[in-house]
Amino acid sequence: MRLKLIYPQWSKLMRQTEFHLPPHGPVVFAAALPDDVDVDFIDENLQTIDFDDRPDVVAISMMLTIQVKRGWQIADTYRRMGVPVIFGGIATMLHAEETMAHADAVFLGEAEGHMEKVLDDLRRGALQKVYDHLEDRPPIEMVGTARRDILQRDLYNYKGVQMVDLVHASRGCRYHCYPCAVAYLGGRRFRPRPIDKSIAEMAAIDNNRLFVVDNSLAQDTAWEMDLFREMIPLKKKWCCHPIEDKPEVLDLAAQAGAWYVYQAVFDTSNYIRERIKRYHDHGIGVEGTILLGLDDHTEDSIKRLIDFLLEIELDLAEFTVLTPFPHTKAWDDLHGSGRIFTYDWDAYSADNVVYHPKHMSAEKLQELLAYAWDTFYQDEPQEMKMSKLFAQVIRKEMADNTYRPRRGELRDRAFGRPLEV
Repeated sequence: MRLKLIYPQWSKLMRQTEFHLPPHGPVVFAAALPDDVDVDFIDENLQTIDFDDRPDVVAISMMLTIQVKRGWQIADTYRRMGVPVIFGGIATMLHAEETMAHADAVFLGEAEGHMEKVLDDLRRGALQKVYDHLEDRPPIEMVGTARRDILQRDLYNYKGVQMVDLVHASRGCRYHCYPCAVAYLGGRRFRPRPIDKSIAEMAAIDNNRLFVVDNSLAQDTAWEMDLFREMIPLKKKWCCHPIEDKPEVLDLAAQAGAWYVYQAVFDTSNYIRERIKRYHDHGIGVEGTILLGLDDHTEDSIKRLIDFLLEIELDLAEFTVLTPFPHTKAWDDLHGSGRIFTYDWDAYSADNVVYHPKHMSAEKLQELLAYAWDTFYQDEPQEMKMSKLFAQVIRKEMADNTYRPRRGELRDRAFGRPLEV
């Protein structure tokens, strides 16, 4: 069977430097397919779909809400040609009911152990409209090594600079944060993969730079420390979401090659100030993820927050506005109270205001988003700050003799000046 796996195009955040990482969902899904399935993968952000090609089946993997309308268009085109279409992925689960109108089948949940049944139904001409496995999660031991062989690897660099490969060591999240849908998608039980399997997958990736995409590594101290200990011999350099704020954990993370973290900065407290300092003290950079528009935010509090970010010397900052995605607490509150004013999913990009904030107009919040980007980067452009982070990883690689020069990297063609290594 020939399966065309498509990852629909989506737009980058306002002001965000344009680069592309290899998508994680499609390569994990491909690993769950039977061996007799021939997979042809198209990342529409970097490749063009050949609609003259007619595979046996099209699978559309959607991660983001801003991919869904494009995903539906692609599906409609193939279905008019008589090619069956199956949808899966995070955004499919968030928008399942609407997606059914554009699909021969919608798969909800984690794919491991379930795809044989779906494809057998397809062969027999008996596809079900919905395969709902949201609550029927496979044993975490079934998660195999992602099929990175389906990627066209040379596409995933930025002007000669080698970007990261994505890998995960756990699923589920015991936290239930206000804007996040993970509790619905993956459950609130933390499910770590066997550490030996995660380590084997990391070791097999032909890239020294990784992004460990787990929702949070700060969920089980003993597991987290064991993982980092086993990562040390790999000499990989990696970024991730938050690491537990304990000296012994941060020390192991640094030894294991932690390069930088994505850390939510939600207030101007001394706790946040000290947490950022502890990362830096361990040689770990910090990209702050800053969410604007919560109900306790005013114009003055947002401006104070931006000043605070400059004081604590974040390496980078990414600014978004609260976006009420379905199946989140934010959705329940804002949809339930009638404060959402558009349900055009193309606007749900996290840089468009789609609801009425509590203490200001939607227009004012949009202005403050632009103010945040402009103010944080006014003295040092985003590209310059990025170049410093890449110089940091090159220094780490040189220190342990794992640096493999890529064409143009030391001269830093991406940013137009030599790297200070």
